[in-house]
Amino acid sequence: MKKQGIKDYWSAQVDQLDAIYSGKKPRLARWLDRVLRKDMFQRFAYVMETAAPFEGRVFFDLGCGTGEYVLELARRKCRMVVGVDVADRMIDVCRKRAEEEKLEDRIELCVSDIVDFDPSKPADVVLAVGVFDYTREPAAILARIKELCVDRAILSFPRFWTWRALVRKVRLGMRGCPVYFYTRRKVERLLQEAGFQEFKIDKIGKLFCLTAWK
Repeated sequence: MKKQGIKDYWSAQVDQLDAIYSGKKPRLARWLDRVLRKDMFQRFAYVMETAAPFEGRVFFDLGCGTGEYVLELARRKCRMVVGVDVADRMIDVCRKRAEEEKLEDRIELCVSDIVDFDPSKPADVVLAVGVFDYTREPAAILARIKELCVDRAILSFPRFWTWRALVRKVRLGMRGCPVYFYTRRKVERLLQEAGFQEFKIDKIGKLFCLTAWK
């Protein structure tokens, strides 16, 4: 039931999510995004900095949404990026954007749950950004991510002790979408249990952004 609630929620949020990154909003709404969602843009910069180098490498973007990271990785000449999302409407938007930018030769898209995603080969780098917000059993997802990457994983977790945690908990709960939050200690424990021994955690706004090496 909860997985279906998450899928239904994000299928309904396609246009809103895409507008945050594209900036296709009235001026005041864009300003509010830059202020209230500042860490989303900082997270994007963090991922692109820590994902380098790009050329010749394969990336998986788990929970890719409308493809902001997928498209940017393709623009930066990665060999291939595979975007995976449980919401087929998100994948449809990403595919359309890839076609418009003529990036299809470096992008593959898959409608799938992360645990069920079964590629023929692992990727050099696996992204799971904005995934653990909605993951009831993060240990299983982290273990799967470790299997899917050759070099490193780049992840984000929403922090527990922030004003936004309560607001999101109530707002998303009313829409049938559960959301989860993490302390640094819990993130460290989850990574170690998944078999990641080397990792670096950065606090970015109301998020933990981290790189974990295989």
